[in-house]
Amino acid sequence: MVSRYYHLLDPNLEGMKYTIDKQEQFTLINLHEEKLDSTLAPQLKSDFVTLNTEGTRNVILDLKEVKYIDSSGLSALLVGNRITNEGGGILVLTTISEHVFKLIKISQLDSILNILPTVEEARDAVFMHEIEGDMNEDEN
Repeated sequence: MVSRYYHLLDPNLEGMKYTIDKQEQFTLINLHEEKLDSTLAPQLKSDFVTLNTEGTRNVILDLKEVKYIDSSGLSALLVGNRITNEGGGILVLTTISEHVFKLIKISQLDSILNILPTVEEARDAVFMHEIEGDMNEDEN
């Protein structure tokens, strides 16, 4: 497990608290924040780009601690979704609070984003996505 845990080391610096667990087929990001808003969204977008550059195709984003998300946070999720899709992978959001899910639904993003109730189901979705991708490559 590779973990990065960011703290506010300096009260004048903004930072995002999360852990990263890199597996063979996916990277699991556990966000340890109550709000995914304009102060944290740029860092998440940047991390999606970095993970993609490092070769990560599939990302599971565990949002169990997130209680609020604004338009900047939703934008970060869409960026992550686009980056993983363009790389042939999948972004799966999991353990979403009812309030965050309502905001996603109101924004009509529930039909665009992959949302599953548990990390285990998200892992299964990643494995199925990989199998489908392998099958499509074999047909070509």
